[in-house]
Amino acid sequence: MSTITTKDGTEIFYKDWGPKDAQPIVFHHGWPLSADDWDNQMLFFFEKGFRVIAHDRRGHGRSTQTAYGNEMDTYAADVIELAKALDLKNAVHIGHSTGGGEVAHYVARAEAGRVAKAVLIGAVPPVMVKSETNPGGLPIEVFDGFRAALAANRAQFYIEVPAGPFYGFNRAGATVHQGLIDNWWRQGMMGGAKAHYDCIKAFSETDFTEDLKAIDVPVLVMHGSDDQIVPYADSAPLAAKLLKNGTLKTYDGLPHGMCTTHPEIINPDLLAFIKA
Repeated sequence: MSTITTKDGTEIFYKDWGPKDAQPIVFHHGWPLSADDWDNQMLFFFEKGFRVIAHDRRGHGRSTQTAYGNEMDTYAADVIELAKALDLKNAVHIGHSTGGGEVAHYVARAEAGRVAKAVLIGAVPPVMVKSETNPGGLPIEVFDGFRAALAANRAQFYIEVPAGPFYGFNRAGATVHQGLIDNWWRQGMMGGAKAHYDCIKAFSETDFTEDLKAIDVPVLVMHGSDDQIVPYADSAPLAAKLLKNGTLKTYDGLPHGMCTTHPEIINPDLLAFIKA
C-alpha cells in the first residue's frame, strides 16, 4: 500500500493513479468514509488523462487509527505533507462534506503554486453548529446524538445513516441501492471509533469563515437542495458569498451523497469547471 508518514508518526494511505506530469486532482472524502468513496470520480478523471489522488484521512480507512490529532488543523497539516511528498502543483482539490471543510482549511494554508482550483460538494463550511453568530445551524444536540449512537453501536449507526438520509433513500419513491449502503458501512467500519468520534466535533464545530475569505483561487460550491446531512440554506449559499472567486451550483432535489447517486450529473460539471 502507498503511504506517507507524517511528522507525528501517523501513516496516511493514498491512491495515486495516472501520469505524474498530468494535472493532479485530489479528492477529500466525507465522514466516516475513505478514499474508496471516490471510486467513480477517480475512474472518470483517470480516463480523461488527469493524475488522480485520494487519501484516507487519519483515523479513517487504511490510515493509522489515531487517538489524537483528529481535528481540522491536523487534517490540513497532513494534506500539506501529502502535497509536498507527491510534489503536487497546480492541483484541483475536491472535497465532499467533511472533506470540503478539509479542502477549505488546506487551500487557505497551501504553499503558492500548489492549488489551481477547489470544489466544495455538500460541504460543511462555513460552520454547521447553531450559535448566536450562526442561528440557522443545527443544534449541538444533533451532534451529541451522533456521538451517542456511535459509542452505543457504531455498526448499526453506520447502516442507518446510508440507508436513510445520506443518499436520500428515506424519501418516497427513492430507488434504494443496497450495495451503496453496504459499501458505506464497509468504509466506515474500516476506520477507528475514537477518530470518528472526535471528527464529529471537527466537522460540526469548526468555523471555516476565515478560511473561505482567505482563498483566492476559483472555487465551485456544489450542493443538493435535498441534502439532509448538511442542510443547504446554512452552508452552500453562505460559503459562496464568503469566497473571493466562488460559484454556487445548486442541484434541485439531490441528496448529500449525490456524487455517488448521480455521477452522470456531477462528473461532467466537475470536468467543465476544471477545464474552464
